[in-house]
Amino acid sequence: MPNRLFRICLALVLSATLALPPVTTAAAPARIKDIVDMEGIRENQLVGYGLVVGLNGTGDSLNNSPFTKQSLQSMLERLGVNTQGENVRTANVAAVMVTANLPPFATQGSRMDVSVAALGDADSLQGGTLLVTPLLGADGEVYAIAQGPVLINGFKAQGDAATVISGVPTTGRISSGALIEREIEFSLGAQHSLRLSLRNPDLTTARRIALAVNDFIGVPTAVPENPSTVRLTLPRNFNGNIVDLLTDIEQLIVQTDQSAKIVIDENSGIIVMGKDVRVSSVAVAQSNLTVTIAENPQTVQPNPLSLGQTNVDPNTNLDVLQTDTALQVVPETVTLQQLVDGLNALGISPRDLIAILQAIKATGALQAEIEVL
Repeated sequence: MPNRLFRICLALVLSATLALPPVTTAAAPARIKDIVDMEGIRENQLVGYGLVVGLNGTGDSLNNSPFTKQSLQSMLERLGVNTQGENVRTANVAAVMVTANLPPFATQGSRMDVSVAALGDADSLQGGTLLVTPLLGADGEVYAIAQGPVLINGFKAQGDAATVISGVPTTGRISSGALIEREIEFSLGAQHSLRLSLRNPDLTTARRIALAVNDFIGVPTAVPENPSTVRLTLPRNFNGNIVDLLTDIEQLIVQTDQSAKIVIDENSGIIVMGKDVRVSSVAVAQSNLTVTIAENPQTVQPNPLSLGQTNVDPNTNLDVLQTDTALQVVPETVTLQQLVDGLNALGISPRDLIAILQAIKATGALQAEIEVL
């Protein structure tokens, strides 16, 4: 009797345990500085056109790249060398585009890295040196001057019968190759109000950021304006400026949230799902059709002394293989792992899975946004 009572109690405990709802993973905690961009603290793109010299015969063909020839002649004229009317033949020069990102609050006289990319038909920039190149902003003003030896990302070796290329020898980089000449005026410390821009816009995350800041400061300081913006206002009794406020709050931990989303790259067959993806009960069937065509032409020789001609008769082998998968039920899931396990149980490829997910979304059974890259 005691053993029977023990077995009954054990069965009740196991039943209660199995009936417990599954444990879901909490949102990932992150620092405020890792999930937002602060207004006024940003880079600015610069671009310029220049010449790389010193190439070992791997530069632009001047006949095929007239802009390289014109730039070379203009540069020589500015240096006092007259080449008008002359037939310039050199393969040691390449026209390039120079790009850089001007760091926020960069001061005049500091340096930054630049990237160099060939514009013409140059084979390689190995061993080249970039001549003085002004770098312009979107407003047309010159913000930096670039010059220096180019370090390329690969190499090219060519012989009479073979060519070996590693990486991209027509692009390169110059470390600390640009000297900043103009500053972008923005006084961050003088601001009394500032906006935080969420890198992944979400209403819940924006509200949590505002609550965390207000709890830390003790007075209403942050207000969520929309899913991507939280406005900060410097409190009157705060001992410091807006920089001190940003320094204090950027280390605060916030539980981030995100909408359910499935990202699909059809070209590579990659599928990435968020943890909040849910699917209602749905039945899925999938069928593969494989067609194989093999050409085996046969040569037919004429009979001896028949004066006939040799003919080639076509011979095509056609094979059709159709694999049918029975209708499978994917149960209503509560976790991403169960959804993946249910779809993998069908034994389908990632590309077929893309079509199935889109079909499930069309039926309304998939509670997630599908983004196709």
